[in-house]
Amino acid sequence: MSGEGTGVTEEGSGVAGTTWTSWAPPGTAGAVADLPADARPTDALTVHRSGDPDAPTVVLLHGVTDSGTTWPDLLTHWGDRYDVHAPDLRGHGSSPRFTPAQMAYAPEVLVADVVALLDALPGPVALVGHSLGGVTALRTALVRPEKVRALVVEDPARPTGRRAPEPDFVAGLLGQTRLVIEDREAEIARMRRETPWSETEIQAWAATRGDVDQEYLQHGLFLGDAAWEESFGALTVPTLLVLPPDAPMAPRADGFDNPLVRTAVVPGAGHCVRRDQPDAYHALVDGFLAEHLG
Repeated sequence: MSGEGTGVTEEGSGVAGTTWTSWAPPGTAGAVADLPADARPTDALTVHRSGDPDAPTVVLLHGVTDSGTTWPDLLTHWGDRYDVHAPDLRGHGSSPRFTPAQMAYAPEVLVADVVALLDALPGPVALVGHSLGGVTALRTALVRPEKVRALVVEDPARPTGRRAPEPDFVAGLLGQTRLVIEDREAEIARMRRETPWSETEIQAWAATRGDVDQEYLQHGLFLGDAAWEESFGALTVPTLLVLPPDAPMAPRADGFDNPLVRTAVVPGAGHCVRRDQPDAYHALVDGFLAEHLG
């Protein structure tokens, strides 16, 4: 994937038909223009690409402490149905870390990175996000709706309005990350006991858990603007909101009225719906994407 003016470069190939690509975000594109000059992204992220390059394009945005490699079962399920681009969000995987100037604008920088990816891709895409990736996908669809044919958000993280991380939440994440680093096999065994996840999902989760920027978790993991229901009400692209039965982060059903937004609750699922109940998740998302991508 390359082209003059896109800033996209091919880096090589990996296992299972996956290729790694990077792009350099243009300094004045879309949401980037709203950032202070020293916070604007100018370096390259890493994207994991798979599927059929001639098929409709889907972009996957992962949750906090995950990476672009933590969608193994979804990619296997889709096969060559789509041209899939799964970035390591900034501060995760092998992508660059936040600079001190960017840390103060972390939510906006994440959106700027995704906007740059969409600008580098030909035509509009389906945007699929989970948790942190869900709120980032939603905000991207709000600022660049012409680039998004369809939006899927899986139990997206709810903004609190704070411009600083929640100490208790961060402490928990840091502790979980430390456990994986110190005794990965013990954590894998625990996940086998405590979750219904497949072995491939558990292994992918464990492999990337230690690759998150600890500085980001401590200083940049906040979500900013708390206009949550208003954000769903303002969407102008077809949207599927996939939730577990217990979903405290979900927008209030009576808080917005937008016929473009469908909500589906998956029985038996937790925060990671696609991992807890993959068949139900696939049935919902496959039908929605087929409707809007053809």
